[in-house]
Amino acid sequence: MQSDMVDHLYQAVLSLKDREDCYRFFDDLCTVGEIQVMAQRWMVARMLQEGETFNAINEKTGVSSATITRVRKCLVYGADGYARIIARLAEQEQPNQVKE
Repeated sequence: MQSDMVDHLYQAVLSLKDREDCYRFFDDLCTVGEIQVMAQRWMVARMLQEGETFNAINEKTGVSSATITRVRKCLVYGADGYARIIARLAEQEQPNQVKE
């Protein structure tokens, strides 16, 4: 889904400097419901990567099985967007290891 409008949106996202910028930008750009849906999908992706079952995810998040299935499909057959960011965040969370 590439277009000039989408490219401009992504460039704006890439310019965000901190969490405060994110809150302000997404509060202006999206409805509360849209942000909630994206946050739920992100949580589902992380939980699936951690090996959580559909039932456990549904119980913990209240997300429908259709949404869980959609996110799982993206993890397996998608553009690797979820997996790349999950891996990147995991790397950032690792304590700096001393190289010998």
